[in-house]
Amino acid sequence: MRKEMKMKSYLLGVWNTIDPIYYTFTRLRYIPDEEQHNTIFRVRLTRYKGSDVVLQDGTIIHKNDILLKIHLHNVRIISDLQPVKSEVKRAVFIYHMVKRSLPRLAHYLQHHPKNEDIKGVIGITTLHRGVNRLGFEVFSIKNNYYRRYKKLTFTPINLMANAKNGEPVYLFMSKKDLISKYTSKN
Repeated sequence: MRKEMKMKSYLLGVWNTIDPIYYTFTRLRYIPDEEQHNTIFRVRLTRYKGSDVVLQDGTIIHKNDILLKIHLHNVRIISDLQPVKSEVKRAVFIYHMVKRSLPRLAHYLQHHPKNEDIKGVIGITTLHRGVNRLGFEVFSIKNNYYRRYKKLTFTPINLMANAKNGEPVYLFMSKKDLISKYTSKN
């Protein structure tokens, strides 16, 4: 057990070193909170390449539509979760981190120079239990090669986080839903 903890700590250190390079090459941008600290979201614009998707509010996402792709800052989350041993407490912790960051994501999208062109947000994850309570809709990844590729890329993250390596899925939320749910009405 102690050897496993040392190995995870070492891998986290390596990942912390590589992460700024990954961040630079993927054109990701942090979304700051009100105090200008970074939220757990890192984002970039992307063109959707999957099958057409119809969201509950009637928004239709077609191939090549522009979406705001969200990435969780996994290194930060795993570091913050290291002292938490309970699987349930870990899930609740991540849920609340995401929930606290969604108003800033809505603000970012509203003020983005390409706001009019963006149809919504997309993410890919293996952690999707309870995301519907946040307003996300879950869709399976139909392309078998891409689904296997994503599952493979999530394996190191899931190993370090002590999470099961489940099937990756798309998470979608329309721009309209994000803004209506997470923009303050003041």
